[in-house]
Amino acid sequence: MTIISDNARAIYAGTGRRKASIARVRLVPGSGKLIINNLPGESYLQFSRNYMRITYGPLKTLGLSEEYDIFVNTQGGGLTGQADAIRLGLARALCCINPENRTALKSEGHLTRDARVKERRKYGLRKARKAPQFSKR
Repeated sequence: MTIISDNARAIYAGTGRRKASIARVRLVPGSGKLIINNLPGESYLQFSRNYMRITYGPLKTLGLSEEYDIFVNTQGGGLTGQADAIRLGLARALCCINPENRTALKSEGHLTRDARVKERRKYGLRKARKAPQFSKR
């Protein structure tokens, strides 16, 4: 959630996390293009309408779809986690632009961090909760 000034151009940043995914999102005033890890957004998200809908959700809520270029560095997890991380980072960056955006984004659930992560494996068990087979005799 930082504001960086680059030669009279404002760059708004936000970080989003989901499961094992981390997305660093930068918003620059522009024409509405999406670049993820130096690839076009549609190509990176495998042309999935669902992933695109999730990613552009905060911009659609505020009606700013064609106002900002989005540059994302993301790593970890899979495409679903990365799409949700991008959505959260984008929503946080939009809150930097105008604090009044927060109420609309919060009511749509774009600012809620989904805290569910994979449970760690415990010793003596095969997975987080799966126990070895028990034999009575």
